[in-house]
Amino acid sequence: MEIQNLSSEIEVRKQKIKELKEKGFIVYADKYERTHRLVEAKLLEDGVHVKVCGRITFRRIMGKLSFFAIEDINARLQVSISRNEVSEEEYAFFKSMIDTGDFIGVEGELYTTHTGEKTVRTHNFKLLSKAILPLPEKFHGLTNLDQRYRERCMDLVSNEESRKVFLKRSKFLSFIRKFLEENGFTEVETPILQSAVCGASAKPFFTKHNALNKICNLRIAPEVYLKQVIAGGFDRVFEVAKCFRNEGMDTSHLQEFTMVEWYAAYWNFEDNIKFFTNFIREAIKCVCEGNLVLEFKGHKLDFSKEFKRINYTEKINEILGFNVLDYTNVDVLKKKIVSTKLFSEDDFVECKTVGGVIDFVYKRKIRENIVEPTILFNYPACLVPLARRNDEDNRRIDMFQVLVCGDEICKAYSELVDPIVQRQALEEQAKARMQGDDEAMELDEDFLNAMEHGMPPISGLGFGVDRLMCLLTNQESIRDVVLFPLMK
Repeated sequence: MEIQNLSSEIEVRKQKIKELKEKGFIVYADKYERTHRLVEAKLLEDGVHVKVCGRITFRRIMGKLSFFAIEDINARLQVSISRNEVSEEEYAFFKSMIDTGDFIGVEGELYTTHTGEKTVRTHNFKLLSKAILPLPEKFHGLTNLDQRYRERCMDLVSNEESRKVFLKRSKFLSFIRKFLEENGFTEVETPILQSAVCGASAKPFFTKHNALNKICNLRIAPEVYLKQVIAGGFDRVFEVAKCFRNEGMDTSHLQEFTMVEWYAAYWNFEDNIKFFTNFIREAIKCVCEGNLVLEFKGHKLDFSKEFKRINYTEKINEILGFNVLDYTNVDVLKKKIVSTKLFSEDDFVECKTVGGVIDFVYKRKIRENIVEPTILFNYPACLVPLARRNDEDNRRIDMFQVLVCGDEICKAYSELVDPIVQRQALEEQAKARMQGDDEAMELDEDFLNAMEHGMPPISGLGFGVDRLMCLLTNQESIRDVVLFPLMK
């Protein structure tokens, strides 16, 4: 709609509101007693008397008979209004004062038109809320991506695909809680404001706690607190956690995101592989109505098949031609890799640790080539300081990730519960942080204190809800599955 026409329509609508108020009409009602939601009304037999309500998204005004549609997030219902069913004054009021975008309550009986559409025959109606701004164009909606993210309200009104995505997200969150609780997990809550940066390799946000005169960080992961809950006697716990990482933005990363982490006492990472495989299949059945074959990034993915497995360390060694576990000095490792001519020195300028170098090779040579659901396992210990060292070779950790189309869907491992080894690992992280590694962890004495009092064997797993929703709904960007992503 052109700016001039839009401005004119806004003025007309404001004038209608003014006129209605001057005549004593309540333009913005406090409530409406409906008998059925729209999705329920559509399933009723003809002749049933209903009171329904919703936003008007379509109007077709004719002589003595007009049609309009009302919608909510779940359904659209056609309504007819006729000079034969309402008074001349009421019909004139509808034609002159009611616009698309307005919310309205309708009382009448259901019938089916000759085209087969369930319709409410209006006996009386009530204006519930007047819209000043018109809705987006009927057939095009909000086509500009930036506008869709900034005006999610109107995107939901005009874009059926967006409505489906966020209804599925709600369904998925409900499934997560139901599935975990049915398998003996207890939901808990842990702090978002924290005193130590720990739980993941990530750059945090900081904030000032005025009452304590203390700098705190926003949670990057709930891990260290959830493991303390296990140490306190809980057998299996999980959290649906808002997390924050002050890092770059792209189609698979946002600074504010929703993470689910669960921890089970007496499990190892193989138990978590079995559990997550079952979890993801049941989640797909729930959200995608039983179909285990998904389309994502132009690929058809069959989750009913056994997931392929790749030995992470062996694959890295195969690509580089030597055993990366033999290297503990970052500069020596860089030179060795550069000598293979697979990378240049410039490639590793930002890599400050051995783990960072190995991770860089993985992201460039392994991750991007994985399409089918794949389990990567057997990682170098330098990558994750919170994971349990392998009994046969303490340079490796009992960890796995599931990848799909180059996206890391989850990360899990047998947890490190040896307080001596854990302290050493976090001390090394603290040194790296002092040397300029913004993603290194800090020494968390409360966490170490809990571990020193004794922790049982534990395995934990974490996944990003937003990224997994992209897979479940075949969306290209993580912003498409977050209602209100932060914008510039």
